[in-house]
Amino acid sequence: MMGQQSREESLFYSFRLEDQIPETHLLRLIDRHVDFSFVRERLQSFYSQTGRPSIDPEVLLRLLLVGYLYGITSERRLLEEVRMHLAYRWFTRLSLAQEVPDHSTFSKNRHGRFRQASVFREIFEEIVRRCMSAGLVEGRHLTVDGTVVQANASPHRRISREQLVEVAQVSRTVREYLADLEQQNPVADTPPEPPPASGTMSATDPDATWAVKWGRAGFAYFDNYLIDNASRVILGVEATPARFRHEALAARRMLEQVEPLGLHPESLGADKAYGSGEFLAWLLARGVQPHIPVIDRRHQTGGRFTREQFRYAPDENAYYCPAGQPLRYRRAHPTAHGAIYSATVGQCRGCPQKKRCTPGPFRKLFVHAEEPARQTVRALAGTPAYASSRRDRYKVEALFAELKQRLRVGRVRLRRLWNVGEQFYLAATAQNLKRLVQFLARGQPVPTLSTS
Repeated sequence: MMGQQSREESLFYSFRLEDQIPETHLLRLIDRHVDFSFVRERLQSFYSQTGRPSIDPEVLLRLLLVGYLYGITSERRLLEEVRMHLAYRWFTRLSLAQEVPDHSTFSKNRHGRFRQASVFREIFEEIVRRCMSAGLVEGRHLTVDGTVVQANASPHRRISREQLVEVAQVSRTVREYLADLEQQNPVADTPPEPPPASGTMSATDPDATWAVKWGRAGFAYFDNYLIDNASRVILGVEATPARFRHEALAARRMLEQVEPLGLHPESLGADKAYGSGEFLAWLLARGVQPHIPVIDRRHQTGGRFTREQFRYAPDENAYYCPAGQPLRYRRAHPTAHGAIYSATVGQCRGCPQKKRCTPGPFRKLFVHAEEPARQTVRALAGTPAYASSRRDRYKVEALFAELKQRLRVGRVRLRRLWNVGEQFYLAATAQNLKRLVQFLARGQPVPTLSTS
């Protein structure tokens, strides 16, 4: 018996976690090709040199990445899985003799020091730089899109804007929201935008927006991605309220953020939600070809003359109708970004083509202020490059499917816009890590990682 026990103890003490992880395991590939030590240096000032040692920030980041890589959305369950799973322990640098951090300690560090240092965006950008230095990112043709992600807020707890102060008496989240509005929200890049007076908002998460998608209504956010078409690497991430007008604004911010990385795309593909004249003109001014359908209602005339049938005379700044009558500039549109041109009652009275032109007493035309840009983009629609961008749009949709089905980020765990943004950054980082190590594992040279 003693001899058998001695052999068992010998076998036990010779056990090494390192020997149990296959060479082709995703976590081993990530550990081999990506150095996360820069996180420790970045957060050094947030850790005291005296007192009880805190969780190593690199260990904390590795724990978080395991959760996103394997779709473990609960932090409590994540720590339980790490306690039992050999590969997770090995990747997070926790030996069998070490205790897995307590859930409350883990959560305090994750929501404290990491947030104070705004480190999640830096981690995401560092992995993007790694993808670029490895030669994975081409950067010439990009695609932008957003997907609706359900907020952690009950659809039954809807309040009006007028009820905010009252609800703040019993809701810490609403109190924080109102305080952020007063201070212009220095934590996030942009202040939270209150809904219109007639709108509704959530008493649980005031930053979330009431949205209806595919017949299902609820509070939600947009997760906006800017991707490289050639590699499907995510170059930019923006969390915004789930409002239609925020998509183009998010696209602008993401394109501006990739410029310091040395990326200057030739084209940008997107759906019609991004086809406003202002955004198209902004892209053209930066030398980016918009492969985007123009938001256009020119043909919604009920079968009457469309604007293409009116000839523009630039020297007169007037449009001539099919009957030869001029429609002259009258005024700027009070709400839309453009000008109104119109004929007079006298010009249209008795015109033999009036029934084919307008049901009113005279014909009016609205001309967008960025009409030259819109015309330029319309001309791109038939080109092979435009068709190629349209075909590549499925790649961003595939990334959103991966986000929701594999990473299980169809619903956010945390509340408030900056918390949601952190989740989106970590999810995109996990997606990029998968593509990076798969690329490097195919025998590509591995350049030195820069953490400066």
